[in-house]
Amino acid sequence: MSLDVNALRAQFPILSKTVDGKPLVYLDNAATTQKPQAVIDAIVDFYTGTNANVHRGAHHLSDEATRRYENARASVASFINAGAREEVIWTAGTTEAINIVANGLSQLLAEGDEVMATELEHHANLVTWQQACRKAGATLNIVPIFDNGELDIEAFEKLLSDKTKLVAFPHVSNALGTVNPIKVLTEKAKRVGAWVLVDGAQGIAHGGVDVQDIGCDFYVFSGHKLFGPTGIGCLWGKKEILESWPVWQVGGEMIKDVSYHEATWGALPNRLEAGTPNIAGAIGMGAAVEWFKQLDIEALHEHETALLNYATEQAEALDGMRIVGTAPNKIGVLSFLLDGAHPADIGFILDRQGVAIRTGDNCAQPLMKRFGIPGTARASFSIYNTLEEVDSLFAALKKAKMMLA
Repeated sequence: MSLDVNALRAQFPILSKTVDGKPLVYLDNAATTQKPQAVIDAIVDFYTGTNANVHRGAHHLSDEATRRYENARASVASFINAGAREEVIWTAGTTEAINIVANGLSQLLAEGDEVMATELEHHANLVTWQQACRKAGATLNIVPIFDNGELDIEAFEKLLSDKTKLVAFPHVSNALGTVNPIKVLTEKAKRVGAWVLVDGAQGIAHGGVDVQDIGCDFYVFSGHKLFGPTGIGCLWGKKEILESWPVWQVGGEMIKDVSYHEATWGALPNRLEAGTPNIAGAIGMGAAVEWFKQLDIEALHEHETALLNYATEQAEALDGMRIVGTAPNKIGVLSFLLDGAHPADIGFILDRQGVAIRTGDNCAQPLMKRFGIPGTARASFSIYNTLEEVDSLFAALKKAKMMLA
């Protein structure tokens, strides 16, 4: 398989940008991906030719806005193989999607119940469960990982019991790149009757997400990590669960009937989508999904694997460089430290060379504490990155190493 990376890159206007006179080498894709022209055009076209509120106007613009908005929902539903389009709930992003589930869970848990998360979690898939358990008097159990960043499956199984009501874990670790065996974990959790939520923020952009095959109850992700806009995301949940899940917010649109003293909620997806939504964001996300679906997923996987392997080889050959997270099944993330150098200083020097990476705790403070470090420098790759950009990364790292010695 082959991928015309240059043709792909040409669809992303920002990749032609320079930083301090040097070509931009964008390696912060785990934080957010860049946007192809097709997505930018869809958003601009909505605001310039169709802007109106959805579901409530008796005029052409509203009808057209509603059509595009709901077509985007159908595109996302098809992309993840949802059982029905109304199982796709628009949110502001992964964080809000998890909060919707956690808010409802806090009302369904009882004292003595248990929830499980892992040592790999982003704060959004950890603090939410802490708060839900605190409100209900339930217990949060944490599944450990091995030193290479791989989840301890045996420990996972031992923590499961008939008290376990929900299990949450990331599809892919944002900090380490570890890919979890989400189907296997789901099967084990379902044996004790637990609900399963998969944090797909880092997994969705690599394609091949089939919620029916996974067997989970909830899968959540953000548009901006799938080449779409910020401020839009998705909570997918099984219809029979979402139909009775405690509502998150109340207000317009989600009401079936209301009087001055009581109200009843409408049908899905409205019951979990109060207020005027991010219409342009949803349309942009739909455009991103349709754009992505046209690509050769196998070729993309092959290309991303080649990038990570090439970067790993160079990292292992660079004296004083330590990779943090070496699980055998990884994708797109190289977290690292340089001897005697603070990650923030590394990031600053690389930025002056036009190389954009992430530094810090990656919103995973407990995981960093698990490794006994304050944070890492993180290079994260996407489909439009090149082997030459990996070379640029390591040329900049060698300069940083020399300056910080």
